[in-house]
Amino acid sequence: MKGENLNENLKIKASENFEVSLDDLSFSAEVSLNKSSANAANKTVYVRFSPSETAVGPRGGTLTLKSNGAVTKSLSLSGAGVSIAPIITVSNTALSFDDTAVANASNPVELMVTGYNLVSDINLTITDDFEMSLDGTTYANTLQIGTATANEATIVYVRFTPSVTGNATGTLIISNTDADAVVVSLSGNSPAVIHNYQTFNQQRLAMGGGYDQSNTQTFNLHNDLTAIETVKMYVKLTCPTGGCDEWDVYANVKVKDPATGELYELGRYITPYWNDNSQLERGFEYDVTDFKSLLTGTTELRIRTECWNDKGYQVSVDFDYIEGTPDYPYYAVTPILSYDDWSSSGVPYGVAHNFDLDKTVSIPANAESTHLRTIISGWGHATPEDTGTGRGCAEWCYRTHSVKINGANTFDHYMGPMNCAANPVNNQSPGNWSADRAGWCPGMEVPTRLDVFGTSLAGNTFAFEYDYEDWTNDGENGNAYYATSIFVVVKSNTPINAPIVTN
Repeated sequence: MKGENLNENLKIKASENFEVSLDDLSFSAEVSLNKSSANAANKTVYVRFSPSETAVGPRGGTLTLKSNGAVTKSLSLSGAGVSIAPIITVSNTALSFDDTAVANASNPVELMVTGYNLVSDINLTITDDFEMSLDGTTYANTLQIGTATANEATIVYVRFTPSVTGNATGTLIISNTDADAVVVSLSGNSPAVIHNYQTFNQQRLAMGGGYDQSNTQTFNLHNDLTAIETVKMYVKLTCPTGGCDEWDVYANVKVKDPATGELYELGRYITPYWNDNSQLERGFEYDVTDFKSLLTGTTELRIRTECWNDKGYQVSVDFDYIEGTPDYPYYAVTPILSYDDWSSSGVPYGVAHNFDLDKTVSIPANAESTHLRTIISGWGHATPEDTGTGRGCAEWCYRTHSVKINGANTFDHYMGPMNCAANPVNNQSPGNWSADRAGWCPGMEVPTRLDVFGTSLAGNTFAFEYDYEDWTNDGENGNAYYATSIFVVVKSNTPINAPIVTN
């Protein structure tokens, strides 16, 4: 090689498994020539293949000649490494597989296994949810490549055979008594089987124009809950011809308990100003697994929006029953407080009232998990506003409510800001949608608050009280309300009765 008009020294670098020298005596990964020497005359550069112990078989590389200000030159290098010690090589140390349903098998991935200088069998062991074969037909969790072919390239067919849904990882271990074991990492995903049920389909809710604010219908939902891990509910809003309601209004979905005739709130949302929730692919999403004992077979559902004009919304509701292993096969649910039909049917805040917030709750003897499920949102612009904030109650004033169990504050619910301006349902102009409310936002699901007891409380009876933070309404700007629904949910590995709630 020779440089022409180089202004900087010349660096000559060999990639992994190759070395370079200027004197054919001292070799290294990189050498350097000063610019004067490089420009003066032709120089001989010696390059050799020096594979590492694991670089067995064909290997490629690059020789790079670089000097700042000049065009870099690269030469391709190649060589074949031959083992001088017992060794096992594989064509890939990590295999990933296509998504595969439970109890099925993925397409096989080929893995080349080659031994060098081996005098005994190669043993292969693979973890659960994966299997392998030497002929692509008969699969197993253990295999053996005999001594006669141990030093030849052998194709091993590997496939994913998931037993449960979700992401799975595993290993294929390839070993020999004389060589270091080789570990191949494995990964695959088994998507859950989902049974979808459409219930209300663009049901118009409005006030006037021949429409109602509520609609009740009966639907046939999933019958067998044995293999159902999760139940999700989606609420999609679309605007009717003429546009949506221009206000943010209270709305919810309820299910009827056939044993008591009561309606239980599955999920609550506040509608967007002027628009729908089409920016969300499936609309508002709720985990309603707590109610799965009611969401099966013939089921009565009610939808409601507190619209005060004849525009309203077209409301669609569908359910996903997602297969998997349930945490517990049996659930039961009982309402503790159900002041949730309308925004103004909530508990009056800051004034004397006769709403019963104290209950006695008895938990079944075979309960193995017990929790409370609460949905709460405030309404009204009552005064006095919080000092220096301009926040009236109960829509705007930040508050902390307490759940008292046997008289002790056990759980807190903070009704604070939720960063409404970040709501993906942001096409609500000219509505006042981006300002933070107290615990909810226009065009968003009202949060579901889960409070899990540290023990199951099986067979116990406790006193329950919902305690709203103290504040007094001065009566000068209307009323304040907290629409509140609270349920007690129990789970068990054996059939379980619903908890008993009394006044």
